[in-house]
Amino acid sequence: MSRNLLSTEDLPYDELSSLVDEAIAARSGKSLPQKPLAGRSVALVFFNPSLRTRASMQVAIYELGGNPVFIEPGGTSWSLEHRDGVVMDGDRTEHLAEFVRVLERYVAAIGVRTFAELRDWDVDREDPILNAFARYASVPIINLESAMHHPCQALADMMTIREKLGAGRRKLLLTWAWHPKPLPMAVPNSFALAAAQFGHDLRIAHPPGYGLDERLIASIEEHAAANGTTVEFVDDPDTAFDEVDVVYAKSWGGKQFYGDAAADIAHRAAFRGDWIVTSEKMARTADAIFMHCLPVRRNVIVTDEVIDSPRSVVIDEAENRLHIQKAILTKLIK
Repeated sequence: MSRNLLSTEDLPYDELSSLVDEAIAARSGKSLPQKPLAGRSVALVFFNPSLRTRASMQVAIYELGGNPVFIEPGGTSWSLEHRDGVVMDGDRTEHLAEFVRVLERYVAAIGVRTFAELRDWDVDREDPILNAFARYASVPIINLESAMHHPCQALADMMTIREKLGAGRRKLLLTWAWHPKPLPMAVPNSFALAAAQFGHDLRIAHPPGYGLDERLIASIEEHAAANGTTVEFVDDPDTAFDEVDVVYAKSWGGKQFYGDAAADIAHRAAFRGDWIVTSEKMARTADAIFMHCLPVRRNVIVTDEVIDSPRSVVIDEAENRLHIQKAILTKLIK
C-alpha cells in the first residue's frame, strides 16, 4: 500500500527528521539521488490558488527528473464531487471515485491543494476532500494544504529552524495576528503539531475566540509529553514574546464563527493594533528569528521594520519548500 503525507503524523519522528536533514544537505549542495523521478509524472491538483506551493512543486518534480501535470478542477478539468451516495444532478460533473482511479493510471503520485470552506466547522475539521483522494488512491497522496493541515509548509518550517538555530530544543512562539478577514487554520495547526513532534517548547498566543481545534491540541500535548517539552497558551500579545527563540506569526479564523464571516470580522476588530509583530515585541525575545509562511500583509501582520530586518527568515523559509518537497517526493515515490 502507498504511503501518504496528509499530515506530519503520517510519518514517525525519525523519518521526519531525516527528511529535514536530507533537505538541508540538498540545499547546501549535496545532491539527493540523481533523477529518482526520471520517466515518471506527478499530478498536482489545485482547487485553490498558489504561488510558493505550485512553483516549488513544479520545480522540485522537474529537477528530480519527473513531469508535473497540473489539474484545476472546474477550470482545466471537470468539476468534482467528493461526497459518497450523492445524486449528481447539480453542477458537479465527475466523482472523485473515477477521477482518482483514472489519474493514478497515469502518474506516480498525486498532490492535492484544497482549502477550508469556512462554512461548517464539523465538515472542514474532517478534511473531506483530501481524505476522499486518499480513500480512492493506490499511489501516494501528498497534502499541498487542506482544511486542517499543511505538512509541506510545516516541514519547511522545521527545516528553517534547524538550519538557522541548530538541532537542539528551542522555544517557539506561534502568535495569532489581526487580519481583515478570517483565514483557514491549516498552517498554524501544522506548525504547532510539527513543533511538538520535533521536541520544541511551544507557546501559542491568541485573543479570546481563536483557539485551535481541541483534538489537535490534545495530539500536540501528547507529543510534547512524550518528548518532555512544554505547551502553553497565553492571551497577552506582548508578554507572549518574552525569551522565545522563534516568532511565527499567522492569522486564522475562529471556529465558532464558521459560516458567519461578518461575526468573525466584528469580533476581531477589537484586536487590531495589538496583535501585530513589531520591533518592540521582537526586542522582548531571545534574539528570535521571525517566520511567516507568506503571503503576508505588511503593516497588518508584521511591520516593515521586522520583516525587512536581518532576523527575518521568510525568504529562506519559502525557498526551503523546494528542498523539503524534493526529499518528500524522493521518499514517497519508489
